Amino acid sequence: MYRLYGRRVEVHLGRTPHHIGVILDGNRRWAKAAGGSTAYGHQRGADKISEFLGWCDETHVKVVTLWMLSTDNLDRPADELVPLLGIIEDAVTGLAAARRWKVNPVGALDLLPQHTADVLKRAAEETSGIDGITVNVAVGYGGRHEIADAVRSLLQEHAGRGTPIEELAEILTVEHISEHLYTANQPDPDLIIRTSGEQRLSGFLLWQSAHSEFYFCEAYWPAFRKVDFLRALRAFEQRHRRMGL
Repeated sequence: MYRLYGRRVEVHLGRTPHHIGVILDGNRRWAKAAGGSTAYGHQRGADKISEFLGWCDETHVKVVTLWMLSTDNLDRPADELVPLLGIIEDAVTGLAAARRWKVNPVGALDLLPQHTADVLKRAAEETSGIDGITVNVAVGYGGRHEIADAVRSLLQEHAGRGTPIEELAEILTVEHISEHLYTANQPDPDLIIRTSGEQRLSGFLLWQSAHSEFYFCEAYWPAFRKVDFLRALRAFEQRHRRMGL
């Protein structure tokens, strides 16, 4: 029944998002409900990613941003964080090995263990020439941290040019900051999906989401189905985008 319903929704889809951001939420709660360990939940969540990207391929999405680990998550106990980082490393390595998608790390790599940062950088290098969906893997990511990093980078750039701070204050525009975000030169997300029933951004793409549409799904991320994805696309298509007006 779900397959038939999904096909019906898919057939009637018209306009689809160019860039989708996803908050992969609910791995731990899914594991608890299933009687499994936290690591088991994270692993099942990681396993869902390739399937999800396949759905994005089918619907001609061009950019996907996956929030896999926040800066707040870095404060979790070591007995949870270390296995989680290993799962993320394996997942990103798998995405690169698939040779279908262009992997682009977004986040404060300097806050991550060196091995994790190296895995992310290597995946980006290995897939730089791939003509497929750009997959932003947000690891060690926080929206406020990103904006602070962007401003810091902007100041450093102009300091190198010898621009007086008073002159910079006079000419500073929104575009100047956008050029220094982790997602510089990418379109802002049209649609942001959060699983698990939570209805907040929690700091995800704070700058870029100014005009995004939001879709909150009750399903935990490991249980997120294609029909849930298609419902999100249908909801997006049915909204009249007034771009904040």
